[in-house]
Amino acid sequence: MALGLVARAALLVSTLGALAFILGIMAENKKPESVTSTTVNGITICHYPSDASISLGAAAVAVLFVTTCVALVALFFPYDGKHIPHSALWKNAAFTTFFVLSLAVYLTAEGLLLWTTISESMHHKQNKHYHLAADGCPTAKTGLFGGAAFLALDSTLFWLICLMLLGNAREDHFGMEDEASMKGIYAEIPHDSTVIPPANKV
Repeated sequence: MALGLVARAALLVSTLGALAFILGIMAENKKPESVTSTTVNGITICHYPSDASISLGAAAVAVLFVTTCVALVALFFPYDGKHIPHSALWKNAAFTTFFVLSLAVYLTAEGLLLWTTISESMHHKQNKHYHLAADGCPTAKTGLFGGAAFLALDSTLFWLICLMLLGNAREDHFGMEDEASMKGIYAEIPHDSTVIPPANKV
């Protein structure tokens, strides 16, 4: 039952992570390549075309956040009423390493997606410039949405590895508990070397 729940959680995490990746790539493709501008009384007004990069970027941020929340709940959820102690979980070096790595990659991807989305939104709102740079109207740097999308995909893959390692850690921990309980049961059985023969029936 626990393995079935872990498998379903892994399927949900992979689906949401793939969706965040697709949204990030779409945001990168929808970002305007060129922006027209007009100058009136020394003020340059940038005319940004309507595009969906901002909304797609915001959606990618939200989906990636939900992906991580689902992964964290799945990692620390007590399956079948059995909760593995955190001390036993963190003793697993592979799990600890991939957990820290997953969290670091997630924070990087989420921060990059959020920063790029906010920057693009601010460029659209603050489109009046007194001293415009030589390279024209500002836009979010090319490749930021795409790079963040690939980091989101990497984060998802690392969370899936954590879920796989969680299954191994649960099997090891509860397997040791079962062995210890069985040893305790056998230890309570009295060991009498005297064998009483069965009574003869007439």
